[in-house]
Amino acid sequence: MERSAFERRARAGGFIEWAEFLGNLYGTPWPDPPQGADVLLEIDVQGARQVKERDPSAVVVLLVPPSTEEQQARLRARGDPDEKVALRLAKGIEEVEAGRALADHIVVNGSLGSVLEEVRCIIALHRQRAASETAGSAPEEPDA
Repeated sequence: MERSAFERRARAGGFIEWAEFLGNLYGTPWPDPPQGADVLLEIDVQGARQVKERDPSAVVVLLVPPSTEEQQARLRARGDPDEKVALRLAKGIEEVEAGRALADHIVVNGSLGSVLEEVRCIIALHRQRAASETAGSAPEEPDA
């Protein structure tokens, strides 16, 4: 989509969230899930802040890299040039700092399997809490 078309759509409220990141525009169209379904968005901190403002009950899960060195290695492995790696690392530090203040949960982005399991548990916890609140009882805290 051309930049001008994107900007018009953003001004018209055509995205649940949108952001400019390192000169590029990114946006998420409004989802239309079936009744009772969860919506999982992979977005940056700017977008998460917009979603949380629109829906304070939204649950924000921040994925953080295991280390700066690992993040750098991942960026290099995907072929990003040195200057882009440096920009993304600097921006990543800002994003993690802002994200920690906004997040309901923080997950270390190590192995895909462990990340998926942690996110599944977070979703299950919030479903349980929502069901308990609907039923009128206090949510039960999970075992650690």
